[in-house]
Amino acid sequence: MTDTLAKAATHQLEVKHSRFIAQAAPATSPQAALAFLAQVADPEATHNCWAYRIGSEYRSSDDGEPAGTAGRPILAAIEGQGCDQVMVVVTRWYGGIKLGAGGLVRAYGGAAAECLRTAERRLLVEMRELRFGCVFDDLGNVHAALSGYGAEKVDEDFDETGAVLRISLPADRVDALKTHLRDATRNRVRFAESDPE
Repeated sequence: MTDTLAKAATHQLEVKHSRFIAQAAPATSPQAALAFLAQVADPEATHNCWAYRIGSEYRSSDDGEPAGTAGRPILAAIEGQGCDQVMVVVTRWYGGIKLGAGGLVRAYGGAAAECLRTAERRLLVEMRELRFGCVFDDLGNVHAALSGYGAEKVDEDFDETGAVLRISLPADRVDALKTHLRDATRNRVRFAESDPE
């Protein structure tokens, strides 16, 4: 199982008069990660370097630092701390003394790693989406069953025969919920799993 952050976290570091502030936050999509960047990046700072990892998607930026000295070390810190669905921004204010490539790697990677190490975490539960249809008479039983399995309604459409629901729930509860719904509706529920996002 992988962890993500329970909430945003920060860590400050000073290296040879350069000030580094690492800010990390949970992010469930690249758009959310970049929105966090826009929120915390300081236009007055020398550099706002960053990296995110969301499942198999990841990106990083050196934001003007020498190639490979900031974004990649931040990404390595995310992976080293076993985090997923996380965005980390490390902002630097130059202090007048050059740190060299090795010093930059250590400062950016170290600030990010310490920020994530000390952050409050929560277990990342793999979620699955499920689509199914039911007749109007079964809708009450269906809705009553969802909360018991940690399922959340994503979408609900109605037609002349009944309702089509799209729900999200922990992957390890899908089979149990399907069995429950079949029993509760006398096997009248129709399942069509949607593609994983």
